[in-house]
Amino acid sequence: MKVAWLLMVFLCGALLPLQGGFNAKLAKSMDSPIYAAMICFIVGAIAMALYVPFTKETFSWQLFKGSTITAVLGGGLIGAVFITISMLALPRLGMALTFGLVVAGQVIISVLLDHFNILVAEPSPVNIWRGLGILLIIAGVVIVEKF
Repeated sequence: MKVAWLLMVFLCGALLPLQGGFNAKLAKSMDSPIYAAMICFIVGAIAMALYVPFTKETFSWQLFKGSTITAVLGGGLIGAVFITISMLALPRLGMALTFGLVVAGQVIISVLLDHFNILVAEPSPVNIWRGLGILLIIAGVVIVEKF
């Protein structure tokens, strides 16, 4: 079962550059990254609205009980920033550097969130191996950019 999850997460990561490419093309054709980002979120919302009836999930306003405003709005706001900035960066930096930096940022922040037990189930302290992993990812981004 864990292998299936590993594969699905890897494939989701592989989709991000495709999403970035589609979004950058949309932003260019519309001559507006802001409206292109809005279209992305509208299409995503429609896709989820069509998917939900096929699940066993039921909606109730009680689902929000115990949630903070940060938890309710955080993901959507961060998603909007990510989509918009990646649309603007992609034509300027290229696919490899843009998403190399995205991955580096994700890993570095994830290690810090794990270490300080922020938004995670179990803390995982920074150690030499995690530090080395971060350095290797940064080195990979530098190598991809240089060559």
